Formats: sequence, C-alpha cells, structure tokens
Amino acid sequence: MSLLNQSAPDFTLPASTGESITLSAYKGRKHVVLVFYPLDFSPVCSLQLPEYSGLQDDFADVDAVVLGISRDSVYTHKAWAAEYGIDVPLLADMKLEVAHAYGVAIDERGTTKRAVFLIDKDGVVRFEGVEEQTRNYNVRPEHVLEQIRGL
Repeated sequence: MSLLNQSAPDFTLPASTGESITLSAYKGRKHVVLVFYPLDFSPVCSLQLPEYSGLQDDFADVDAVVLGISRDSVYTHKAWAAEYGIDVPLLADMKLEVAHAYGVAIDERGTTKRAVFLIDKDGVVRFEGVEEQTRNYNVRPEHVLEQIRGL
C-alpha cells in the first residue's frame, strides 16, 4: 500500500518532549519527516535516530521537522533519547494505530517496519522509503534532505 502523492493520515501521539504532537499542526508551516523504527535501544535504531537527530539543523534549514515513531512508551523514549543524545521528538505509537495507517505495522512482532515518509507543507506524502527488512538502514537522512530540496 503506497501513500505516495496522497494526503498523509493525520494523528496525535504523546512525545518524549512531554507534549502531544499532531501531524496536521505542521500543515502550511513545515515539511515533516516521519521516521518509523522498530524499538528503542536496538542496534540499528541506535544508529539511525542519532543520525537524523544530528542533522536537525540541516532539516531546519529546509523548513523540515523530524519525528521518530515507534511502539515504545514515552518513558522508554525519554531514557533512550537521554542515553543516545537524541533531540528529535520520539512519538509513542503503543497500539500501532499510526503504523497501521501508514502500512508499516508488523503485527506478529508488535513493532513497525523501518520506514521514512516525507510529508510536504500541504500534508501530501512526497517520498516513502520502506526497508525490506528491519535490520536494513538504507534511507539515510542525507537522501531525505535531497528529496526535500527537490520539492
């Protein structure tokens, strides 16, 4: 199921920042990069999210915000973010409702696929990169930045 060139499913989720974040609140203001990842503290995720976080200024320069999403709780997100220096908001999709809306839930594992969605300021999905296996990490932040610059 591809969401490319369709309106992004809206959601509101609790975040590691202590607030709830609603996707549509960015409409008309920012591009949004949704980074779905399986689990906090797992090896590949512990490489991926710090990389995206480390390039926050580059994303800000192109009017974009990065949001990480997994099924872990806000409390786990906070501990992981503190240990790994992750500054992007990490959203808790504990029932995988958002993951289902984006077609990236793995029900038998209770996690999500590793996937990145770029949503433009109009709320339309302009790029989606879904890894074949959760251990893969091919959609790097630099590639997503190129996609944003091409909008």
